[in-house]
Amino acid sequence: MAKAAGQDQPRSSVWLESKAHRRRGGGQPSGLDRARIIAVTVRLLDAEGLARFSMRRLAAELNVTAMSVYWYVDTKDDLLELALDEVMGEMRLPDPDADEDWRDQVRALAWEYRTLLVRHRWVSALVGVFLNIGPNNLAFSRVVQRVVRRTGLPAKRLTSTISAVFQFVYGYGTLEGHLTARAAAGGMTVDEYFQQSLSSATAAAHAADVIKESREIMEARGGDTVAEMLERDFEFALELLIAGIEAMAARERGA
Repeated sequence: MAKAAGQDQPRSSVWLESKAHRRRGGGQPSGLDRARIIAVTVRLLDAEGLARFSMRRLAAELNVTAMSVYWYVDTKDDLLELALDEVMGEMRLPDPDADEDWRDQVRALAWEYRTLLVRHRWVSALVGVFLNIGPNNLAFSRVVQRVVRRTGLPAKRLTSTISAVFQFVYGYGTLEGHLTARAAAGGMTVDEYFQQSLSSATAAAHAADVIKESREIMEARGGDTVAEMLERDFEFALELLIAGIEAMAARERGA
């Protein structure tokens, strides 16, 4: 587990301390409940980012005092952990018992995870901070493990396979989220930001050769928009990984 700033002990989890569904005794503010608090937390994180989020800011959005929020959650970390699990539930998970090719199910899981990371850019910063043992996180992990078991790889290779696919997706989705955030911060579309960045980089003499080669590679790839380029890159990279899984499974069978 990751350690919280300034603490010597590993961070605990709201799911370990029987706090995830607990409500305090009487005296709770009227018109307020944990579901609403989590929903507004997610909305604020989406709109303003993790760095600007605070319990005071949340309370103002809810039109209550900061202390009112603490009737339902003990700490900001507890709330962030609850919000993280909440959005993990947005992913549409395939049925690992369905009569469906494992390759298609790996593709579906990868696309869902990438979409989540781009839609909620703050998720990337929290995934490795908490234990991720909320019900939605566990549901995702369970399906991933069961789907990857169907590849034919031996059990000793499954964690490496899961890491290859989903750490790739994590990195890709995180960087894509950064791109959209920088564009939004500049009041530009992603395409406008991309063209501005490319023009700025081209103006740097020491980068001219690399930028020229990059342009040639991008032109060969095709795609009229940044979204199209990102889709093509992601799709082909994912197919490389799936082909690698197939090859390694065949190698294990022939060993």
